[in-house]
Amino acid sequence: MTTTSVGRKVRDFVIPTTGGDFRLSGQRGRNVVIYFYPRDNTPGCTLEGSDFRDLASAFSRARTTILGVSTDTLESHHKFRAKMSFPFALGSDEDHAIAARFGAWKQKNMYGRKMMGVERSTFLIDAEGVLRQEWRKVRVAGHAALVLAAAQAL
Repeated sequence: MTTTSVGRKVRDFVIPTTGGDFRLSGQRGRNVVIYFYPRDNTPGCTLEGSDFRDLASAFSRARTTILGVSTDTLESHHKFRAKMSFPFALGSDEDHAIAARFGAWKQKNMYGRKMMGVERSTFLIDAEGVLRQEWRKVRVAGHAALVLAAAQAL
């Protein structure tokens, strides 16, 4: 069930990440980009993460923290992050509670089979913790640059 909406403060949460526990309230004073992706080491997810990686210094100049989140384990995330040299943390949402809160945990149709999974989605939260923009059913090409432009405009 979605509990976040644009223009409203995002309820605090903690998620285990490759950089230790991430607490949203600990980011006050910085914007936060949370991007939900289906699986480590898959082509689209690798490309998406690489695009955010390549723009990481520009996000940093825009006072914006990047957090990638999937339902993979921390062990998987550590390997993926090291392999791809991501300068940002990857969060493990194994019980999909955070994805559900953002409405990114959805029924999907994969090759005729219905199953639950992460819908590629990105959320931009401002320095006061208010959700300012969301992108759903993300197409990877050019997406990170769009998110960066939105972060720079805050």
